[in-house]
Amino acid sequence: MISSQTIKTSIEELSAITKVDLSVMNLTGETIASTSDKSFLDISIITSFATSPVDSQVIGDVHLFKILDESEPMYVLLCKGDSEHAYMVGKIAVSQLQGLILAYKEKFDKSNFFQNLLLDNMLLIDVYNRARKLKIEVNAPRVIILVETKSPRDNTAQELLGGMYGTHSGDFVTAVDENSVILIKSISPSGSYDEVNRIATTIVDMMNTEAMLNVRVSYGTIVGELKDLSKSFKEAKMALEVGRIFYAEKMVNAYNTLGIGRLIYQLPESLCRLFIDEIFGNKEIPDDLDEETLNTINRFFENNLNVSETSRQLFVHRNTLVYRIEKLEKSCGLDVRKFDDALTFKIAMMVISYMKYLDNK
Repeated sequence: MISSQTIKTSIEELSAITKVDLSVMNLTGETIASTSDKSFLDISIITSFATSPVDSQVIGDVHLFKILDESEPMYVLLCKGDSEHAYMVGKIAVSQLQGLILAYKEKFDKSNFFQNLLLDNMLLIDVYNRARKLKIEVNAPRVIILVETKSPRDNTAQELLGGMYGTHSGDFVTAVDENSVILIKSISPSGSYDEVNRIATTIVDMMNTEAMLNVRVSYGTIVGELKDLSKSFKEAKMALEVGRIFYAEKMVNAYNTLGIGRLIYQLPESLCRLFIDEIFGNKEIPDDLDEETLNTINRFFENNLNVSETSRQLFVHRNTLVYRIEKLEKSCGLDVRKFDDALTFKIAMMVISYMKYLDNK
């Protein structure tokens, strides 16, 4: 429903231009917003007008108008002035406020529709019926882009997204919890995941530049039908969580590029602990290693197990790097210069990160 502040702003702007005092009241005579501190008429007169069959009336120097919502009275507008000018201002105010009511109602209805759709709270037949009433195209490529903010109840992210991707472009912005904002993005028939990734990266940069917000963004797969948006939403949620656990350095994560992280995320905790015990036994697990050794190994993996290139980038002698690798082999029994051991170590580190996440959760 339209807020009293929005109504107040609207009539104050009109009053400042026309120099005519305006007041909006509900059907019981309670003032919603007014440009004057004085009451225009007695409450009994207003309630009587609200229940009468006429849409406008003049009592002394006050013009009364009904503000309708789908032919039903919603508010009463009072316009003080006995001239035709005041009457015309009142008619303009009614038209403006009825337009605002319609716009806010449509926005609320769409938001409610998409929220229920994403949360699987609607029957399939209801999806198509409501989409038709709300003039939402059923068969069109769309993708869910999820923006996670660190500040609960902060509307800045939703306002910025709404400004960038409005309904005029076929996009829609909504939310289903306090920590994230959902962008339902329309994609062109020839659109690709590269395009979606560019949009997600733009959102991260824009949030940081415009509002100094550090956000994480994820997205699901592109779907061709409205009913499949809930699937893309679930995928985006998984991508966000998997990215937080395994790819903390990445601000944008896509469901279709999660790789081995998605596989580990779907493993039961008991199987993960069994794997760690099998690999390391009573030996030191990688999580207990010093930061220098772990940074060295990570850089070693980034350089595809190339000792010379890794030592050059770390500004250390080749023998120093070999010493650190051998130190790791003694502590956990894996020689990361061998592909099989390197793969085992990499997976083990990801499994350990997942177990820590489960413990904290």
